[in-house]
Amino acid sequence: MADKTSENNGATTQSHLPTPKKPKLNKYALACSFLASMASILLGYDIGVMSGAIIYIRKEIHMTDIQKEVIMGILNIYSLLGSAAAGLTSDWLGRRYTVVIAGAIFFAGALLMGFATNYAFLMVGRFVAGIGVGYALMIAPVYTAEVAPASARGFLASFPEVFINFGILLGYISNYGFSKLPEHLGWRFMLGIGAFPSIFIAMSVLAMPESPRWLVMQGRLGDAKRVLDKTSDSIEDAKHRLADIKEAAGIPDHCNEDVVSVPKKHHAVWRELLLRPTPAVRHILICAAGIHFFQQASGIDSVVLYSPDIFEKAGLKTDTDRLLATMAVGFTKTVFILVATFQLDKIGRRPLLLSSVAGMIVSAAGLGVGLTVIENSDRKLVWALALSVSTVLSYVAFFSIGLGPITGVYTSEIFPLRLRAQGFSIGVAVNRVTSGVISMTFLSLYNAIGIGGAFFLYGGIAAVAWVVFYALYPETQGKTLEEIEGLFGTFFKWRSKHKGLTLPNRNQC
Repeated sequence: MADKTSENNGATTQSHLPTPKKPKLNKYALACSFLASMASILLGYDIGVMSGAIIYIRKEIHMTDIQKEVIMGILNIYSLLGSAAAGLTSDWLGRRYTVVIAGAIFFAGALLMGFATNYAFLMVGRFVAGIGVGYALMIAPVYTAEVAPASARGFLASFPEVFINFGILLGYISNYGFSKLPEHLGWRFMLGIGAFPSIFIAMSVLAMPESPRWLVMQGRLGDAKRVLDKTSDSIEDAKHRLADIKEAAGIPDHCNEDVVSVPKKHHAVWRELLLRPTPAVRHILICAAGIHFFQQASGIDSVVLYSPDIFEKAGLKTDTDRLLATMAVGFTKTVFILVATFQLDKIGRRPLLLSSVAGMIVSAAGLGVGLTVIENSDRKLVWALALSVSTVLSYVAFFSIGLGPITGVYTSEIFPLRLRAQGFSIGVAVNRVTSGVISMTFLSLYNAIGIGGAFFLYGGIAAVAWVVFYALYPETQGKTLEEIEGLFGTFFKWRSKHKGLTLPNRNQC
């Protein structure tokens, strides 16, 4: 009886404990993440602007459907080279100077595309721009995750996806605005104007500090401590973050000089990632590659790149109507990505991810129904047109509240420090290859199985993705980057491991 009373008193005491107050958002970390993430505008602008520019490019530079598919999607394949190089550059020169390289390369690519006179010239411009996009895709999420404190990492690490969407919207607006110019000039301005944001992005790096994790890997503990003091929730939090990073880098806890020697690791990072991974690293690698694959295989680039074609099939015949509807796609994506940004650290990764993919499945099915009915009807069906347009918008909305931003956030969180740059570059490589395949086969796919059938296929892939995410992906909300590795390695049994995870006692030696 006494024991029971004691338990009840304990429960009462526990229930009256004050709820820990969530730290205020660190404004310096916010500014750093904002500046670094602007590099992602480059990819978004290119995706958005090509969807409309291709209408006018085809009138001047004649090309087949196959050539159109290639010119639309080849940038994703070219970006592989950029993301692979960025992994090496970011470890060698640092995270922030890699942002400068991204901006400089894309600047050259945008100018080349704007001055293109034939298909081959345009392809060269796409190649150069693709290298710049690959750099930006890889470095922005890595830098942001390494600067952000755990309390706001989901919010700040979603910034790259926010800027991708903002870039897409800018591309759509550029299409509509420059479509009023003579046809031979309009598309050149659409493509060439993309050079100007890259100048600002490259210059913004001067206001950014270097990543504290990169500084620790160079043995520059004094510099890392100064950055952490500015980007952490408190001085105590900064000390904890520095201790975690030192442990991950193999630096003894008692080494506190401003500059220390970092233990040389004789094992190759790529061997540890691909040839002899531990169970935890293998699980992490599968999750990273899987979420990047499903993000693109579920068809988002087909919707974004080929929106004018989809709306034409749905019944919108004039260029102006198609471009206006496409602008609505960009506006919807941008609004809903902002909603997701403010919810990632409140709701968590898994609930948003699973809800997002479920909505995409329903939307893809509805779009498939609408387009199939229109394709097989001889008369204009207003309800089918309305269904098609509304489900395109709902598809991009559901994508933007979960699968869009969480892919970059999740991948930047789960890799341990020693493998983070190369591991993230593998995720980007999977993402870009899948995106390239999807975007370069869409026209051929819908010619083979119907445009409605293409979206039924994408919906089926999204259904598989939902099952995989539910089964294999642990929640990472609120964990430090060093704690997250402990969640992986048991695949289907990760839930019990998650429940048993305890935070380290900072007072112990």
